[in-house]
Amino acid sequence: MTEPLRLLGAPGSPYTRKLIALLRYRRIPYAILWGSHVQPPADLPAPKVKLLPTAYFPLPDGTLDPVVDSSPIIRRLEAEHSGREAVPANAVLAFLNHLIEDYADEWLTKAMFHYRWAFAEDAANAAPLLVFWMAPTMPTEAAAQAADMFADRQIRRLYVVGSNEATGETIEHSYRRFLGILDALIAGRGYVLGARPSSADFAIHGQLAQLAVIEPTSTAIAAQTAPRVRAWLDRVEDLSGVEPGPSDWFSRAEMSALRPLLSEIGRVYAPFLMANEKAVMAGAETVQTEIDGRPWAQPVFPYQAKCLQWIREAFAALVPDDQTFVRSLLDGTGCERLLP
Repeated sequence: MTEPLRLLGAPGSPYTRKLIALLRYRRIPYAILWGSHVQPPADLPAPKVKLLPTAYFPLPDGTLDPVVDSSPIIRRLEAEHSGREAVPANAVLAFLNHLIEDYADEWLTKAMFHYRWAFAEDAANAAPLLVFWMAPTMPTEAAAQAADMFADRQIRRLYVVGSNEATGETIEHSYRRFLGILDALIAGRGYVLGARPSSADFAIHGQLAQLAVIEPTSTAIAAQTAPRVRAWLDRVEDLSGVEPGPSDWFSRAEMSALRPLLSEIGRVYAPFLMANEKAVMAGAETVQTEIDGRPWAQPVFPYQAKCLQWIREAFAALVPDDQTFVRSLLDGTGCERLLP
């Protein structure tokens, strides 16, 4: 690219924070356009689905290709830019990276939305921030009215991600366990998949850059129980000075360190994916299942049925020997149920 990659995003978007940290690490020039997908820049092409972040990839004919969804954006960057890759070359590790990144994007975001809007103190903190992130010059009175309206809307939408009185305990316990698991991985070699960051690290960073930094309740939990994780987030914000090497990834023998994280994924995210797929296939409107010994109910999520399909496709693409190893690593974690 001769010009920086233009990226429409917002500070309160975990997926925007995920991509910015990755672009810094990979030393890919970018220009962040702070804004909203509801009212994107008029001089830029609109994607088929308006979401944050939106990356505007330059095409050979001089036009721009607007792309949404952080994981496909990262894979496109991997294909178009060599060096400092965030997806492991090792096929087994690349599959595990895919699974963990998906968990961060699709399950940890439930905790992010829950902690942001389920508690009065957190909602009162988030609402004005979201308004001023979008419009820093908005008059104070107008901003207060907009914040109240936005908070009311988001609180009423908590059920969409599965946050309600019955599921809140499941989400909160999972968040606390995850902090402890991530703390141990960071203490081991610095990142989730070894001594260099992966796209899974950046996905986790995106969610925790909200959960452990912005939302008062979940931030206090992280500060009290996982100060190593809280400090790690500040470093992952800009890893442009890290010099990664091929041997920095976990070897096959070291991948057992991922068992606790895989067990957490199998404990909470895998049963949701399975139940959501079943509900989608049945044409149901609601997912009803049990997660971690407690009832779980939320509207069906067709996109997350695709996530399960993509996990299975990624596994099917492995050679037989790698499939055997992955099955042995996942056996007993609960994630084995996701495999075809």
